[in-house]
Amino acid sequence: MSEALLEVKHLSKHFHIPGGIGRSGGIVRAIDNVSFSIRRGETVGLVGESGCGKTTTGRCVLLLERPTSGSIWFEGVDIAALSPRELRSMRRKVQVIFQDPYSSLNPRMTIGQIIAEPLKVHGIIRDKAKREARVRELLEQVGLLPQHAARYPHQLSGGQRQRVGIARALAMEPALIICDEPVSALDVSIQAQIVNLLEDLQKRLGLTYLFIAHDLSVVRHISDRVVVMYLGKIVEVADRRALYEDPLHPYTQALLSAVPIPDPALEASRNRTVLRGEVPSPLNPPSGCVFHPRCPKAIERCAAEIPPLREIKPGHWAACHLA
Repeated sequence: MSEALLEVKHLSKHFHIPGGIGRSGGIVRAIDNVSFSIRRGETVGLVGESGCGKTTTGRCVLLLERPTSGSIWFEGVDIAALSPRELRSMRRKVQVIFQDPYSSLNPRMTIGQIIAEPLKVHGIIRDKAKREARVRELLEQVGLLPQHAARYPHQLSGGQRQRVGIARALAMEPALIICDEPVSALDVSIQAQIVNLLEDLQKRLGLTYLFIAHDLSVVRHISDRVVVMYLGKIVEVADRRALYEDPLHPYTQALLSAVPIPDPALEASRNRTVLRGEVPSPLNPPSGCVFHPRCPKAIERCAAEIPPLREIKPGHWAACHLA
């Protein structure tokens, strides 16, 4: 797992907001100078509050959004610099599982047609009978029955639809799958089934995941390393165990203190970190450390200087002046 499959370097994505009657325009800094890497065969969890830039990061890696600046190196090639024609072959190797299994499947197509479509579009399997055989194989891999191929999305449950989304991603035999909150729209019991399925597929097929989520308990279960984002910036990167046992950034500490413990005695005795105020607007981010207006440990330096993401302990990085 030493080889870097994906390297994101100084990635930024800014959205221009036009002015209107009674209001001025501006720039939303959805991602601001983000860097991280994913080794082959590894699962990296990307966590943070809603609006912190997690999904935009995933969309930039997929080049569904063109980055404002920075580079995205996949298998040694800067894909952000490729033309649409050159991107076509790369897209086979990077696939996505979307958050909402209800809206990510075409309601006018059968399950078999949905899974077979990428095989047909990319010319992977031109023979119809062989495509249908491959669809049956993919359905079996994700725990569905061959007869599901003839059904429509509305005839399946949420968990079954998400399995279809996974099968569609696997059809291309990708090296990297972007999992954009793939279990957040599902019941808790179904979440566990989908996470276990993703882990099983990773072991059998040698997959690499960027797992985007806001549920820290799910991320802890599936991830090898965790990247924590706040207001478009990375504030901490660490091995899963190190992050959960010894978080260095005050924001990560606050996130983990909010995760419930299934033990009433421990839950009642532990100290919680309650953050004051609201998340600032990305239209007008704070000076210095973007977290300082809500940080219980902030000092004057935090408002004046942007803390660099630095290695505090071996393999454990944090962007905090006090770490």
